[in-house]
Amino acid sequence: MVQKATKGINISVKTVYKGPVFERQQLFYYFSYYILVENNSDDSIQLLERFWSIHDSLKDTNFVQGIGVVGKTPIIKAKESYSYTSNCFLSSTIGAMNGKYKMLNTDTGEQFFVPIPTFQLATESILN
Repeated sequence: MVQKATKGINISVKTVYKGPVFERQQLFYYFSYYILVENNSDDSIQLLERFWSIHDSLKDTNFVQGIGVVGKTPIIKAKESYSYTSNCFLSSTIGAMNGKYKMLNTDTGEQFFVPIPTFQLATESILN
């Protein structure tokens, strides 16, 4: 698990390799990642947008941007947390992801970015 704290917001990431999958007659390596966003600040925040850099060792880096996460723009009250699971498919057995969330402090109206720490995506055979 990797973690990073910024402005009282702690981001923790855990990854799990799910196995190979075939789609459109191409082999992909399927990974899930579990993210916990802990709001240790004194204000409520809202997760507005996500920005990802997905590094696949056999391909160019893919950049993904979108509203919220998994179809939601959650409000996280002070001293509470929000978690979600998402997935990534790579062409290779090893890669990495990192990025940032655009947040809104719902108490002050300030918008700010919280970095998502780099986390590794590797099949179990690579890890042994």
